[in-house]
Amino acid sequence: MKNLQRLAVGALTTMLIGCGVQGQTQKDPLKGFRNPSEGFEIARQGMFFVNGEYYTSRVEKTTATCTTAPQPCEYMAGQMYVDYQIPRSVRHPYPIVMVHGAGQTGTNFLSTPDDRPGWAQFFLANGYAVYVVDQTGRGRSVYTTEVYGPTRPPFDVEGRIQNWSLQQESKLFPNAHLHTQWPGTGKSRDPFFDQFYASQVQLMVDPVKTQEYAQKALSALLDRIGPAILLTHSQSGTFGFLVADKRPDLVKGVVTVEGGGMPRGFTPVGSPRWFEDAPPPDVTWGLASIPLTYSPAVAEPRQLTFVQESMPAPGKLVRCWVQASPARQLPNLQKMPHLLVVGEASAASSTNHCVSRYLTQAGVRNTWVNLGDVGIHGNGHMMMLEKNSLEIAAFLAGWLVDNVEKGPKGIS
Repeated sequence: MKNLQRLAVGALTTMLIGCGVQGQTQKDPLKGFRNPSEGFEIARQGMFFVNGEYYTSRVEKTTATCTTAPQPCEYMAGQMYVDYQIPRSVRHPYPIVMVHGAGQTGTNFLSTPDDRPGWAQFFLANGYAVYVVDQTGRGRSVYTTEVYGPTRPPFDVEGRIQNWSLQQESKLFPNAHLHTQWPGTGKSRDPFFDQFYASQVQLMVDPVKTQEYAQKALSALLDRIGPAILLTHSQSGTFGFLVADKRPDLVKGVVTVEGGGMPRGFTPVGSPRWFEDAPPPDVTWGLASIPLTYSPAVAEPRQLTFVQESMPAPGKLVRCWVQASPARQLPNLQKMPHLLVVGEASAASSTNHCVSRYLTQAGVRNTWVNLGDVGIHGNGHMMMLEKNSLEIAAFLAGWLVDNVEKGPKGIS
């Protein structure tokens, strides 16, 4: 077994050495961090499931599904697949748990559509243990329709998916034209786009069930591995807040990429209005569709009151929805630092500051960053797949060192 492990590690290291990194310049975009294409050693790797629970089916057994006995079947649901790798040289105290967004799986972090190292490889090469999950009901976490309810099919090519790869052509928001980092043409039949689209999967329709299962499964993962950093993207940004609320002593930092909920969102509609208020959600706890811990305590959502600010923040287009004053606090989320990151060419660069605004109002120290403001240009919603993805990973790693390992820097 040890020989096989050494062979596997050697094969992985050789494979990574063969991966090229595009778009580097003499200014050292990785800011002194190790490039995974230089190779690294893995001490241990594997997979496991967390949170699986047995349930009794409403459908009676048949010879095709169970046994010939007339009683109901017993199945499992709620399980979440976890892929992990531990580098030979662990140089950081907390592992990173990477959670993908809607319609995606953990493959987002393992590689890029044009076969460059992913964010998982970057953090491994720089001394972090890395755990990559497939959300409950996605990918290798089997979908159980009887428990989870109906699915929503993968996003269609001409709708949201192609807008992510070709935001500059959609012209639905004012900075879409800045999008330059998608590899290839961004259109169907391009080999890189096709690799990306092939990875799309169905997802739960019900946001309450989605968030409940995510919170429970990710909390179970932390119970198993101990204190960790959560790195979320898009839809799963809400999960980061929910897990931090449920396990505040185990979540040491939260990195929210292009995500996080808000009491009411915004829909891109193009010039000249650019954005419209989205319809209010059926249930809201401010940042999620399921309960969060507030102080003073909140027993049900209607105890929270939300108002729209009278004016947009300087340089922004939308008026954020926040709590009515005096704002209730989020005491569990106050226990760790938060980084919220958006691409300069994404719709989120015009709206996501409202998530930061909500957190700040609730006493949660957080840093909101438009990557364009720190010299990282041209990125859209799927930045972990784009040509300068490792430069972004280096920025995230630098923030983690300064704010999680060296201590908080306060609210920004």
